[in-house]
Amino acid sequence: MMLHAATPSNALAAGTAPLRPTFLARRSAADPAAATQALIADTLQRLRESGLPLHRRLVHAGDTVYRCGEAFKALHVLHSGFFKMVTITADGREQVVGLHFKGDWLGFDGIASGAYTCDAVALDVGEVWSVDYEALLTLSVNKPGVTNMLHAAMSRQMARERESILSLCTLSADARVADFLRQWVEALDRRGLRTDRITLCLTRAEIGNFLGMTLESVSRALSRLVREGVINFAEKGRRHVRIADSQALGAYIARSLTPEPAALQ
Repeated sequence: MMLHAATPSNALAAGTAPLRPTFLARRSAADPAAATQALIADTLQRLRESGLPLHRRLVHAGDTVYRCGEAFKALHVLHSGFFKMVTITADGREQVVGLHFKGDWLGFDGIASGAYTCDAVALDVGEVWSVDYEALLTLSVNKPGVTNMLHAAMSRQMARERESILSLCTLSADARVADFLRQWVEALDRRGLRTDRITLCLTRAEIGNFLGMTLESVSRALSRLVREGVINFAEKGRRHVRIADSQALGAYIARSLTPEPAALQ
């Protein structure tokens, strides 16, 4: 499946293999889902074949991978599941500051200060692979491919956080909710998961917390998306959302950015 000269194990041994095969880089623009899935598979295989001790842990909704203030010792790769990052504001309120999916890394926030700066909490059943950070650094001395892998993961996370900030700063409340759903759908699609029906693992209050909105504003925005025919709910509990056409979300967001024509005098 991976059409490059060196096998993953040989690539680690050589220490000079690129993070991603060249043909995948060429395909990424046309087929981002295939590129993402191959990248995740490559990351997990590199870790398995690195020789480093891997702590594999099954988690359930509400379980924490680490807590704010806990000493930083390891980085964590999500093998499956969905996770939220939660911090405590100055006035003692919980604030959702990030969402993560299969293939994402957790724990970069603890590198600079030596302690994690938020809680990493599972939103459903998942599996986490943890690896000692100092051992990773030692390995990377002779295997630059490991360093490239970490830097690429950091870069992707920063780009996604910038996209979230841009959404908060430029979109209306309704469009923010639509963009939240769009990003969730895209994350699932890139991982080869079902996108026509998604389960909102966050409560309305948590979505509002993440988007800087009230619970009532989130509910109104979702109802408006239903009336516009962009989404539908699969049951009365309104946790399962049907999205017949994911491009309709993007079109809705684009319309919100288009200035309305000036009223005729």
